[in-house]
Amino acid sequence: MSSAESAVGRKDADGPLQAGSVACSPGLTAWLARHRISIALTSYQAGQVFLLGRFFDGTLSLYRRDCGRAMGVWAQDRTLVFGSAVKIWRLENVLNPGERANQRFDALFVPRTVHVTGDMDIHEVAMEADGRIVFVATRYACLATLSPTHSFQPIWKPPFISRLAAEDRCHLNGMALENGSVRYVTVCATTDTAEGWRAHRGTGGALIRTTDGAVIADGFSMPHSPRVHEGAVYVLESGRGYLVRVDPATGQRADVAFCPGFLRGLVIHEGYALATLSLPRSISFEGLPLEQELKRHGETPHCGLAIIHLASGRIEEWVRFDTHIRELFDVAVVRGATCPMAASLRDAELADLITLPQGEL
Repeated sequence: MSSAESAVGRKDADGPLQAGSVACSPGLTAWLARHRISIALTSYQAGQVFLLGRFFDGTLSLYRRDCGRAMGVWAQDRTLVFGSAVKIWRLENVLNPGERANQRFDALFVPRTVHVTGDMDIHEVAMEADGRIVFVATRYACLATLSPTHSFQPIWKPPFISRLAAEDRCHLNGMALENGSVRYVTVCATTDTAEGWRAHRGTGGALIRTTDGAVIADGFSMPHSPRVHEGAVYVLESGRGYLVRVDPATGQRADVAFCPGFLRGLVIHEGYALATLSLPRSISFEGLPLEQELKRHGETPHCGLAIIHLASGRIEEWVRFDTHIRELFDVAVVRGATCPMAASLRDAELADLITLPQGEL
């Protein structure tokens, strides 16, 4: 749609959304076309995974699938990985170049592997260069990978965490890859007691290097989603509403952009930061610096996606949810697909979805 606020809407089941509930900036579809990408979003509050793209006539496409407590999402090549309440899902695009699903979609992501973890309070997920899936097991304050036998295999924990316990001791919530391996994490506090971070959420957050456990920078208000880009580490300071750039050598930081909402979920693509925003769970962000920052900027919080030009700090494009969806968690860039869809995650609907390699039939 080419109006000032392109709109797509809601439906009460899986599938494409109709008109009325999601607004976007007038330049969003052109931006997607220029970058030849689509976008994956998750909402654990709504229990859904969204695929945002553009139809071939230039209108916005927003496809969703129900997935209880959808959290961290990772997209790479033809693969989509995301965490949910008790599982890690791996979906693959089964379409060949030039093929279409339902005559409109140029990618069809089908669940191929599901790993049952139990309740780890999975936050972010990623795939390292060697193909290993790593995820943040927030409840156990560690990084973990999949185990063929057990719920998870711990691979790293902060040095101040004395033991693994299902107590969310520091709210370890985000991780950043560098050269294909996890290199940095964010915590909301460097505490070692059950939910001890809650008393320090205003200024207790830290960015930590995994190779030696060193605290690179601290004093953050609820940092999330670290990402490495051109030698710097970008962090969402959620409790303050800012995208922040950190020099990993010195710990010096600089504010890049203010966004009107609780930031959580970040991906960097060709000079742009794509960040998701959420509304407060109560009536306000009481007790966080974000409350005062919103007043200072004269902004009203909203739930959606901000596309930020890193060089200028401007929000150039945006998506805004105006429905029952109040919180988003993560975002990923889907390369090579302009209008993707995903198969249902329900067994009954997967029963007749059979695909074979090209030429086998």
